Amino acid sequence: MGKLLPYFAAKTQIVILGFICFGCPGMFNALNGTGGGGQVDREAGNNANTALYVCFIISGLFGGAIVNKCGVRFTMFGGGLMFAFYSGSYIYINHTGNSWMTIWAGAMLGLGAGIFWTAQGMIMMSYPLENEKGKFITIFWVIFNLGGVLGGIVLLATNFNHEGSLSDGAYAAFLAIEVCGSLCALVLAPPSKVVRTDGSRVEIKKVDNILADALAILKLFADPWMLILIPMMFSSNFYYSYQFGPYNGSLFTTRTKGFNNIWYWGAQMVTSGAFTRLLDRQSLSRKKRALYGVLITLAVVNAVWGGTLKMQNKYTHGALATTPPTPTDYPGGAIDFKDTARAAGPCILYACMGIQDALWNNMAYWLLGTITNDASRLARYAGFYKAIQSVGAAVSWQLDAKSVAFRTQLIVNWVLLDVSALLMVYLSFRIKEQGEDDESENIKDGADYKEDASAEAHV
Repeated sequence: MGKLLPYFAAKTQIVILGFICFGCPGMFNALNGTGGGGQVDREAGNNANTALYVCFIISGLFGGAIVNKCGVRFTMFGGGLMFAFYSGSYIYINHTGNSWMTIWAGAMLGLGAGIFWTAQGMIMMSYPLENEKGKFITIFWVIFNLGGVLGGIVLLATNFNHEGSLSDGAYAAFLAIEVCGSLCALVLAPPSKVVRTDGSRVEIKKVDNILADALAILKLFADPWMLILIPMMFSSNFYYSYQFGPYNGSLFTTRTKGFNNIWYWGAQMVTSGAFTRLLDRQSLSRKKRALYGVLITLAVVNAVWGGTLKMQNKYTHGALATTPPTPTDYPGGAIDFKDTARAAGPCILYACMGIQDALWNNMAYWLLGTITNDASRLARYAGFYKAIQSVGAAVSWQLDAKSVAFRTQLIVNWVLLDVSALLMVYLSFRIKEQGEDDESENIKDGADYKEDASAEAHV
């Protein structure tokens, strides 16, 4: 790759990581963004997502131990194939109307994705230097979300003249791209051979006992950082159910759902790049960067959900799979992007939801990356983060599966995000200027906090 980007360079590995996620969760995001996995009846997709995130909780807790033991290549490869299995299962629904395979595929994806995302989080937070964390997050986030943009294009192209559930061709295209993405994982270098920008190497401590390491993850419930960040973790995927189902899945025609996904994920790429300039600005203290970042995020959250409430007050349901089908009760019916007078505002609002998502998740990764530079500990933090995130996601998908009123779902999301952001503001005032390694204090809380030495025993 030339002198500037040798294979073992940390930045090169982040680029490879981005393309893995471009092909696997990037496609999953685009598919999920249509609401119900692209089916008119969202029940199967909602139940599959619930099964996914329940299993994700388990694999997330054990993910750090498994990644530390088995490495990143094969854990990400195996997890990536589960994304393809999930997408392919919808072809079975199209031909049989039976949802059991998709729900089963969702559970299998949950087991694989928990380990997949733990490996991703470990790479993401441990490879950059202190002054590169925001930049590396952006490099990854832009490539990753290109997958969502491509997925939106695939959906738009394969369903341009098709209304109803997504076609077999759309699902087959997603399956093929996800298989290619999983194969990219085999190109990753072992973390022990990765070289950071300053020439230092990523240190990985061997795991002798996976169960003991998993127990160390559970002990994170006693870590002050983790306790404060639990609401942020819980809410970080919670809003997807509402945005993808009651909003995008209910208001728009099939092709417009794909069109919207192009802008939702595209907005994330732009936002992440701009946000990096703040998070990596060395002229500001880390405390100020954290505080400004959280306050910007909080302002955008309230603007976006305020606008969403205004839209939500106009309708109560999307298209229903009755005989004959019942259209949405939004004034004028489903919105098509060609009807610019009706579509401009709702489509732009959906893109703004992508901006809010990028700010929230970039802030989450950045805050977690400030705790330590130790890759093994960060793998456990990533597993803990994904486990808590999955609890929230499992709950949120069931809200839609149980037909909880759209307006109630919206209010729950808005309140949860505001409470989480206020706790992040509190944390920002206590953040330290340097990430800690091993057994150093994590938060200035009036008394030194040291991680239980037993949590390090098998790492």
